Amino acid sequence: MSESRAGREPEERRPEQVWLNRLERRRARIRAEIERNRRGEYRVPTWVLTVILVLVVAGWLALVFLS
Repeated sequence: MSESRAGREPEERRPEQVWLNRLERRRARIRAEIERNRRGEYRVPTWVLTVILVLVVAGWLALVFLS
Protein backbone atom coordinates (compact mmCIF):
# COMPACT_ATOMS: atom_id res chain seq x y z
CA MET A 1 0.00 0.00 0.00
CA SER A 2 2.80 2.43 0.81
CA GLU A 3 4.44 1.53 -2.49
CA SER A 4 1.38 2.62 -4.43
CA ARG A 5 1.65 6.04 -2.80
CA ALA A 6 5.38 6.30 -3.38
CA GLY A 7 6.21 8.90 -5.99
CA ARG A 8 2.78 10.50 -5.82
CA GLU A 9 2.07 13.76 -4.07
CA PRO A 10 -0.70 13.78 -1.46
CA GLU A 11 -4.02 14.88 -2.90
CA GLU A 12 -4.09 18.16 -0.95
CA ARG A 13 -0.56 19.14 -2.04
CA ARG A 14 -0.98 19.02 -5.78
CA PRO A 15 -0.69 22.50 -7.33
CA GLU A 16 -4.20 22.30 -8.78
CA GLN A 17 -5.65 21.37 -5.40
CA VAL A 18 -3.73 24.13 -3.61
CA TRP A 19 -5.04 26.64 -6.15
CA LEU A 20 -8.62 25.38 -5.74
CA ASN A 21 -8.37 25.55 -1.94
CA ARG A 22 -7.10 29.12 -2.15
CA LEU A 23 -9.90 30.03 -4.57
CA GLU A 24 -12.52 28.49 -2.29
CA ARG A 25 -11.19 30.37 0.76
CA ARG A 26 -11.30 33.62 -1.20
CA ARG A 27 -14.88 32.96 -2.29
CA ALA A 28 -15.85 32.18 1.31
CA ARG A 29 -14.33 35.47 2.51
CA ILE A 30 -16.18 37.40 -0.19
CA ARG A 31 -19.45 35.63 0.66
CA ALA A 32 -18.99 36.44 4.35
CA GLU A 33 -18.27 40.09 3.56
CA ILE A 34 -21.39 40.38 1.40
CA GLU A 35 -23.49 38.82 4.17
CA ARG A 36 -22.04 41.28 6.73
CA ASN A 37 -22.76 44.20 4.39
CA ARG A 38 -26.36 43.07 3.92
CA ARG A 39 -26.79 42.98 7.70
CA GLY A 40 -25.42 46.52 7.94
CA GLU A 41 -22.08 45.55 9.46
CA TYR A 42 -19.98 47.15 6.74
CA ARG A 43 -16.82 49.13 7.43
CA VAL A 44 -15.19 51.87 5.44
CA PRO A 45 -11.76 50.79 4.16
CA THR A 46 -8.76 52.56 5.66
CA TRP A 47 -7.61 53.93 2.30
CA VAL A 48 -10.99 55.69 1.86
CA LEU A 49 -10.69 57.32 5.28
CA THR A 50 -7.14 58.39 4.42
CA VAL A 51 -8.25 60.00 1.15
CA ILE A 52 -11.05 61.86 2.93
CA LEU A 53 -8.65 63.11 5.61
CA VAL A 54 -6.14 64.32 2.99
CA LEU A 55 -8.88 66.13 1.08
CA VAL A 56 -10.17 67.84 4.24
CA VAL A 57 -6.68 68.93 5.31
CA ALA A 58 -5.82 70.11 1.78
CA GLY A 59 -9.08 72.07 1.61
CA TRP A 60 -8.44 73.64 4.99
CA LEU A 61 -4.88 74.60 4.01
CA ALA A 62 -6.11 76.06 0.72
CA LEU A 63 -8.69 78.09 2.60
CA VAL A 64 -6.11 79.39 5.06
CA PHE A 65 -3.37 80.24 2.56
CA LEU A 66 -5.48 81.43 -0.37
CA SER A 67 -7.84 83.68 1.60
